[in-house]
Amino acid sequence: MLPPGGADVDIAVLFADVRGSTNLGERLGDVAFAALMNQFYRVATEVLLSFEATIDKLVGDEVMALFIPGFSGLQYRRLALRAAEHLVQAMGYGEPGGPWLPLGVGVHGGLAFVGSFGSSGVTDFTALGDTVNIAARLRAEAAAGEIVVSEALYHAAGGDAAERRTLLVRGKTEPLEVRIMRPGQPTG
Repeated sequence: MLPPGGADVDIAVLFADVRGSTNLGERLGDVAFAALMNQFYRVATEVLLSFEATIDKLVGDEVMALFIPGFSGLQYRRLALRAAEHLVQAMGYGEPGGPWLPLGVGVHGGLAFVGSFGSSGVTDFTALGDTVNIAARLRAEAAAGEIVVSEALYHAAGGDAAERRTLLVRGKTEPLEVRIMRPGQPTG
């Protein structure tokens, strides 16, 4: 039986994470670090919404966004990929002055259970399942300034030029084929 308020939907999921945030927070102090995170959330939100994303979460030093066909349109995979590129560029990668914040991004697509979860008046609209878990694992593999994209999503979004790599990620028994994108590199 399916939980109420949701359905299996083919989506794209993007996770973006500030690299070295514990050290950064220690160096800056609480007030300055909070201001930096607030700036990150503002920029990330603007970029993601401009690509028709549904922002799922702003948690700690991370953003999770969903690209759902019913909200983002039929080009949701391409939008997720373009949003990832623009997000990394908005952090200053590829710019002469360099990045103002170290950011790694993971993007994957596939079926996920999308809906509202919770009880007692506290609910959360989110996506759950293997697709989401893989996107999170790809984000964990991304170095600062990198976007790690599953091969399937990259190909479906029309990309064909980024570096190809095989990764064995935590929790998965089979290796994943991915593409590594960096600002200034052609994507296809």
